[in-house]
Amino acid sequence: MSAALESLMRDAPEGQRDAPLLAGLIAFLAVGGAGAVAFVLLSTVMIWLNSGAAEWLVNSACYAVLIVPVYLLHRRFSFQSDASHRQALPRYMAVQGMAVLLTALFSYVIHGVFAFPTHLSSVLVIGLTSGVNFMVLRGWAFARARLELAIPA
Repeated sequence: MSAALESLMRDAPEGQRDAPLLAGLIAFLAVGGAGAVAFVLLSTVMIWLNSGAAEWLVNSACYAVLIVPVYLLHRRFSFQSDASHRQALPRYMAVQGMAVLLTALFSYVIHGVFAFPTHLSSVLVIGLTSGVNFMVLRGWAFARARLELAIPA
């Protein structure tokens, strides 16, 4: 980049550097794994309490209860983001919706088109969906404000 263009760019404050990719990926897997374990434990206990609600409804409610805590953990540890909650939370929710659609698409292709065995299909679907989620969350949902050109008036 030319020196003239570089002089127009603001320096990013030290707190706004992107989290290292490998550390973020490890944290993403740890937070996601902990969220999955918490979901299994919570839904098992809630179903065991026999509230009278349908099991699928109890499972859905347990998943919904964990969305915000997992979001907060990802924001803090996986992406070390300082993006505002007004920006990041709706985007996080949109990515979760996209994940449901991706899971359906990947499942259709891997199960239906390629007819892989069930266990292998499940691992591939989780891996593909998680990989896309990580990149979209890192690059969009938890993205910090980008450097802008400071054009003098």
